[in-house]
Amino acid sequence: MDYSEKLQNVTVLGAAGKMGSGILLLTAVEMADLSLKPENKGKAFVLHAMDVSKEGLAGLMLYLRAQVQKVAEKKTVALRKLYANRTDLIENEEIINQYIFDVMGLVRPTTRLEAAYDSTLIFEAVSENRTLKVKLLSQIDQNNPEKPWFFTNTSSVPIHLIDEEAGLGGRVLGFHFYNPPAVQKLVELIVTDKTNPEMIEFAGAYAKNLGKVVVPANDFAGFIGNGHFMRDALHGIHTSEKLAKEMPFAEAVYMVNRISQDFLIRPMGIFQLIDYVGIDVVSFIMNVMNPFLPDEDLHSDLLDRMISIGVKGGQYSDGSQKDGFLKYEKGRPVAIYDPETKAYVEIAGFNAKCDGRLGPAPASLIPWKAAVKVKDKDQAFGSIFGEMKTMDTLGARLAVEYGRRSNAIGKKLVADNVAHNENDVNTVLLTGFFHAYGPVNGYF
Repeated sequence: MDYSEKLQNVTVLGAAGKMGSGILLLTAVEMADLSLKPENKGKAFVLHAMDVSKEGLAGLMLYLRAQVQKVAEKKTVALRKLYANRTDLIENEEIINQYIFDVMGLVRPTTRLEAAYDSTLIFEAVSENRTLKVKLLSQIDQNNPEKPWFFTNTSSVPIHLIDEEAGLGGRVLGFHFYNPPAVQKLVELIVTDKTNPEMIEFAGAYAKNLGKVVVPANDFAGFIGNGHFMRDALHGIHTSEKLAKEMPFAEAVYMVNRISQDFLIRPMGIFQLIDYVGIDVVSFIMNVMNPFLPDEDLHSDLLDRMISIGVKGGQYSDGSQKDGFLKYEKGRPVAIYDPETKAYVEIAGFNAKCDGRLGPAPASLIPWKAAVKVKDKDQAFGSIFGEMKTMDTLGARLAVEYGRRSNAIGKKLVADNVAHNENDVNTVLLTGFFHAYGPVNGYF
């Protein structure tokens, strides 16, 4: 079975979710483009969008139509070639509308798992729950005579456990898209020694056609991305807890968030990133990883406390940020949650005091938006962090300590054989987290 044949009947599980919707969009466009090629004329292409939520599926179809229109508008020249034999399509608007019709015509929204029983390829993007993943994949495999391939979007569950517990015989691999899949270029590819070689070859071709950057990771809980992020987040949490012994909690969170963003030149502070992913999701991933880390304790009582109060962060269906550690207005942090008083404290009331306590940033410091465009990164960041290491201010000391910890985490991922090399760790953080420089470096 060749590439296009494998994509003739596909199912996305969890299609209405944050990750599933993006995977569905990318796959729908790829399938539509294949269906329009002359050699595939007359072949049927079907994409099942499976989710338990009828309301979610209704919203998904609206999202899909809007996104496909944007895709079509960006590639009208290519679409003219695909529709070269359609003399009735003259104006760009006609071509765009036809493409939307063709893409949408592939998609079959459904709440029934049975839809996957005929598929040759299954993308799994349900919640990060090993038991649920195994149950769904096992049920499909037992009822599907096609011996389908399974691409799981898990960001933390070891692939070999899913394979063994679902009885898939090597027909599953980890294909971890980063959020949002339609925008993020990074994919972590995780295989085992039992993974079907043809699947790996197909995964490479699929990723290439989607324009993705593929980083291989070894099959260890959390892989590279969460292997670094979870430990990095814990460092930020623990640092804020130490500071909170000397100052109000909200001020401690503000200072650590600012250090991890401004001083370390990242796109967002660590508490903003936790909110973005979801406090409950971060806690859940730590719980998934923790049993596989006998020498570490990947757990936070603070996260547990926030969840018990009902403060979870995450995102709304339109992509806007929910309140978590920080309260947001038009996407910008304006207050910080105090679990003692169970109320948000306005940042404007204390940020000047905290900034004074942190001390000035290095004179050579540049903002993240400028830093990502720097050509000679070693010279620029070497100068910035070299200056920072000479400064005897609280902000500089916290930033250097944070940078060194991030560096150590990256090196440990290589030493523990989670990542193949330091460059792969850096690529994940540069591409998947939009950092301006990799965590494994000589700056700290």
